[in-house]
Amino acid sequence: MFPTIAAAQDSAPAADPAAALADRAGGDAITVGLGAGYMPDYEGSNDYQFTPVPGVIGTVSGINFQVLGNRANADLIPSQPGPSWDFQAGPIGVLNFMRTKRSSIDDPRVRALGTRATALELGGFVGVGKTGVITSPYDKISLSVSYRHDVTGVHKSGIWQPTINYFTPLSTRAAVALFGSAERVETKYLSTYFDVAPSQVAASGLPAFRGRGGWKSWTVGAVGTHSITGDLLSGFKVVGGVTYRKLINDVGDSPIVSIAGSRNQWLGVLGLAYTF
Repeated sequence: MFPTIAAAQDSAPAADPAAALADRAGGDAITVGLGAGYMPDYEGSNDYQFTPVPGVIGTVSGINFQVLGNRANADLIPSQPGPSWDFQAGPIGVLNFMRTKRSSIDDPRVRALGTRATALELGGFVGVGKTGVITSPYDKISLSVSYRHDVTGVHKSGIWQPTINYFTPLSTRAAVALFGSAERVETKYLSTYFDVAPSQVAASGLPAFRGRGGWKSWTVGAVGTHSITGDLLSGFKVVGGVTYRKLINDVGDSPIVSIAGSRNQWLGVLGLAYTF
């Protein structure tokens, strides 16, 4: 959000409120927030629960970063002012909480399969963005691809994730972003989270299953924000979002998903944030 607004500072007259906002966006800005998320017990579940979702997004010394829920990344290539191309690269980290707590698994069949330790997945991403593409000199579209690998020995595999993002301010107080992504995983990922061993059939009541790596899912979603006090770069704001994920191929065919859960996964978040 902040690099996009800053990119417009040379594109509008000084009297334009959006241009005045863009002038302020050249410096550091940080948004911190906390929301309530409504999401599946685990990926593939058809049981849902509420959980807190923290978030921090900002720009410090030209470095753009974000921490959203269990995911963090930083773009180490500073954005250039004005409508231009923006090249992106940096580290990414994800904490995978898939079936880590027995108490959070409502389905007795899946609970009988046991829990998993929390996996830490580390890697990096590269991407490119363009400011001023559709609605105004202020909007931005970005394409990126990331790779991360489990470094804790839980599933011992990697995940590829291509992503497309589109962001546009609606006014100096409101903005919306649309995104889509997909994930490709290795076979060990499936064996850790979605396989059912023959020895587990009696306890779980699920048929034995052994999957292979490949494309795991695709996801689309939208996020919006509206300032309560101030504008996009200051004060309190309401933030909300919704995503839909479709589990496909061997992941979708796993009994954990096709019998005990659902291939259709929804996530909703509503929260309050403060920008300074």
